[in-house]
Amino acid sequence: MELMSHNLHEVILKLRLDHKTLSFFVYQMLCAIKHLHNSGVIHRDLKPSNIVVNDKCILKVLDFGLARKKTVDSAMRMSDYVVTRYYRAPEVILGLPYSEKAYHTQLVKHN
Repeated sequence: MELMSHNLHEVILKLRLDHKTLSFFVYQMLCAIKHLHNSGVIHRDLKPSNIVVNDKCILKVLDFGLARKKTVDSAMRMSDYVVTRYYRAPEVILGLPYSEKAYHTQLVKHN
């Protein structure tokens, strides 16, 4: 793995990012999430400190310790106590089953 200089949390705190760079970061994060969901993986701990950035502004997602493979039986609920509180997905906060469909629907509308 190549050298990744900082995590996204550090970058957000230390740098004033322009619109182009922010857009590039958001695009990369959405692509990463789409790839995970298409692969049947739910990360469950996605937050700025688990996303690293190199000097070319390329992002990579880390820390798959809480990640789970989405299965046919995933209608059964996974543990609600995951993710740093401030980064919990709405379905986790509301106690709903995990689903990537809500996110994909919104992304398709905006593309």
